[in-house]
Amino acid sequence: MASEYTPRLKVKYGQEVAPALMKKFEYKSVMQIPKLDKITINVGCGEARDNAKVLDAVVADITKITGQKPVITKAKKSVANFKLREGMNIGVKVTLRGARMWEFLDRLFSVALPRVRDFRGINPNGFDGRGNYAMGIKEQLIFPEIEYDKIDKIRGMDIVFTTTAGTDEEARELLTLLGAPFAK
Repeated sequence: MASEYTPRLKVKYGQEVAPALMKKFEYKSVMQIPKLDKITINVGCGEARDNAKVLDAVVADITKITGQKPVITKAKKSVANFKLREGMNIGVKVTLRGARMWEFLDRLFSVALPRVRDFRGINPNGFDGRGNYAMGIKEQLIFPEIEYDKIDKIRGMDIVFTTTAGTDEEARELLTLLGAPFAK
């Protein structure tokens, strides 16, 4: 039984953003219009090597924020200076696609980012040259799903927006039209 619900931002993409991109960049085919492919959220948690319970708290927070259970990431190499062995659990990541991706993006741009103290916009220089954008968040408290009293430690996260855009200019325009608050 498929649900008839379509995320608000996906509707906006189809009705406003895609036609605007088509007109601005003069694409010959609708298949050339850049679109959001996936959003990856990563939380590195170095103290997890000493205390395994820390990872459970991180998994619970990310599950609440994204609505999807994250994958626990393991160390690829041993690093003696950090007392790290290959294969140790050191973080979590989650890849969002489809409706969950659109819902997360909507909540990030319209609810979470405006809750950041002294917020002046996200860094416009986070593009990688291939049309993908990466940003960092210093604390998970900006998401309304996280209860302030229930957290053990403030943790940040990395968020990567992977698009089908060929250039940074196209990707910046796509994210701006979707509501990304880039700093001037």
